[in-house]
Amino acid sequence: MYDFDLLVVGSANADLVIGVERRPAAGETVLGGDLAVHPGGKGANQAVAAARLGARTALLARVGDDANGRLLLDSQRASGVDTSGVLVGGAPTGVALITVDPSGDNSIVVSPGANARLTPEDARAAGTLIASAKVVSAQLEIPLETVAETVRMLAPDARFVLNPSPPMPLPAELLAACDPLVVNEHEARVVLGEAAGGTPEDWARGLLALGPRSVVITLGAEGALTADGSGAYDHVPSPRVDAVDTTGAGDAFTAALAWRLGLGEKLAEAAAFAVRVGAAAVTRAGAQESYPTAEELTAR
Repeated sequence: MYDFDLLVVGSANADLVIGVERRPAAGETVLGGDLAVHPGGKGANQAVAAARLGARTALLARVGDDANGRLLLDSQRASGVDTSGVLVGGAPTGVALITVDPSGDNSIVVSPGANARLTPEDARAAGTLIASAKVVSAQLEIPLETVAETVRMLAPDARFVLNPSPPMPLPAELLAACDPLVVNEHEARVVLGEAAGGTPEDWARGLLALGPRSVVITLGAEGALTADGSGAYDHVPSPRVDAVDTTGAGDAFTAALAWRLGLGEKLAEAAAFAVRVGAAAVTRAGAQESYPTAEELTAR
């Protein structure tokens, strides 16, 4: 028996969000709406998304001893996330500067802050917590070596899910543990380089050749594509919704996917549930505030 359905190892940021008519070009200044501050960060987002759906969830992260850190901890606890693995201090809490245009598309710049101080030593110290989770999910807004150390601490039959965002070259040890590797088009193209090809099937094929056990390509309004070593590809369509803000939708998708895989669902089945969660998230502003509960998802 595991204490947690999902442990998220990753970042926690304060999201500073401004709505704009259009995002600025290089050297250009545009006026925006009022500044809004929301709890965010890919790790913290995933933890809240899973907990709101009903998963027993914990977070391993680092925040600053400041108002933004308290905002993030309050949001986690209010959603039912176990925060015993959240470390405090070492640097100010990470901050994401986000602009959102009228279509709901966003541009994001992240100052890592305390996220960059989540070290491999911290992962080793949290070994009992890591080993108590059926599924562990990570991203790359924390040091790559910390993610690699987390993989070494997994329980023998635990599942590891990685969203390599922001994308960067990945060591073979990390790729081999991914089941699945979850990427969008941009991330797939960065990881694959010039050999990426032009279709989601090309990206999935190329990524599988690098070593992960399975791959999921997120395709925004078009849903997702799943692939595993069997050579089968499944396209999972997304429900049509009116997008308000896409911030954090990919995190909601990944969290829902990871949780459902831990329940024993097949990859395409879990992805079908996850696209519904991601679609629901884009219909409301903000990241964590937009995530549906299980009841809200059923009502939709």
